[in-house]
Amino acid sequence: MSGSRSSQSGVPRVVITGYGTVTNLGLDAPSSWAAMRAGKSGITTITDPSFAKWPLEKWSVHISGAITEFNPAHRIDAREAKRLDRFAQLGITAAVEAVENSGIDFSKCDVARCGVVVGSGVGGLRTIEQSLDVLKSKGPDRISPFTVPRLMANAASGDISIRFGLQGPSSAHTTACASSGHSIGDAFKIMQRGEADVMVAGGAEGAVSPLTLGAFMTMRALSTRNDEPTLASRPFDRERDGFVLSEGAGILVLETEEHAKARGVEILAELVGYGASSDAAHITAPDSEGRGAARAMIGALKDAQLDASAIDYVNAHGTSTPLGDAAEVAAVTRVFGEHAQKSKGGTLMMSSTKSMVGHCLGASGGVEMCACLGALREGVVCPTINCDNPDDGFDLDFVPHEARERPIRYAMNNTFGFGGHNVTLLVARYEG
Repeated sequence: MSGSRSSQSGVPRVVITGYGTVTNLGLDAPSSWAAMRAGKSGITTITDPSFAKWPLEKWSVHISGAITEFNPAHRIDAREAKRLDRFAQLGITAAVEAVENSGIDFSKCDVARCGVVVGSGVGGLRTIEQSLDVLKSKGPDRISPFTVPRLMANAASGDISIRFGLQGPSSAHTTACASSGHSIGDAFKIMQRGEADVMVAGGAEGAVSPLTLGAFMTMRALSTRNDEPTLASRPFDRERDGFVLSEGAGILVLETEEHAKARGVEILAELVGYGASSDAAHITAPDSEGRGAARAMIGALKDAQLDASAIDYVNAHGTSTPLGDAAEVAAVTRVFGEHAQKSKGGTLMMSSTKSMVGHCLGASGGVEMCACLGALREGVVCPTINCDNPDDGFDLDFVPHEARERPIRYAMNNTFGFGGHNVTLLVARYEG
């Protein structure tokens, strides 16, 4: 390995030609990126009417990263939208933006070589909640016949493939918070194996609901900083007290370099490495020493044929939980050594956009690609807001409070999920 890389002989280069996102910071990629760059927070007090049955004053958590202004009709026919769970609405909306952004016309492509891998941590959980209410109040005959296709975790992936007529490899990863990371990595490898020319990949989540919030609340995984919503998500800060439940979608259009060049399209970045591992330690708690996460990062570096010193920026998983943040810091220190340690002159930057967006669960890796692409293309690293006092022993540059300008050649994206699933993706500034 080295500080620069060359294409592996016979293996197609995979590039990013389109990107779409829906977040609480913005309903498309440009607005989400602008808000991330500005260090804005999308965390607010819950106002969703689905919580009306349970007054929030009786809950220990009153805040979330819900998307309050979303209207699926902007991208989806109103009749079709009614047949979709919220997570699929978000995923399709982001996918339409990504495809439009890429300028690709699938009618001119071999659609048998175009596929979809879009994951979700919990899929159509809102549909499950609503259907149970109908079952209890009205009986089984009143359950909607659309219930099963709405609740399936692979619904977004299937609906996207149908919408664009894509007949190539299609699947959906459901690996908790690592879902979209696995989905993008899987699409990347499908293309490297020569099985597809184009893949639409990422993740979607629409699970800010009473059941999800209540379940995480009773686990004591969520922040209870209800009086200061915008200060609640504070990755790596010593006063962090849990993550903020959020929702969103982030979708990429991946193409082989050859296919993209033949279209004459602008290439946004190159996907160069993918690593995955399992902690095999605990169903919800990470390996405290970060060994599994470290293996994923090392795997991505090996896949990209890069030394750790080549990486300029890490978009951290950084959820704002005491155990998770500590494990990630341990893993990054293990992998990068002095390159990451501020006290030893290390220049690696690591920030968590979850400080602004909250935790989108299975959509996280796709959403956080927004920050990675912005860093590569504009030379700006998003901040970790609310990181006032890094915890003891956290000897890393978390880019606190304000974005920082610096040329970025290689960016790393970490996503780690319950079950011990770890995913690392490496993206590079495209240099032809």
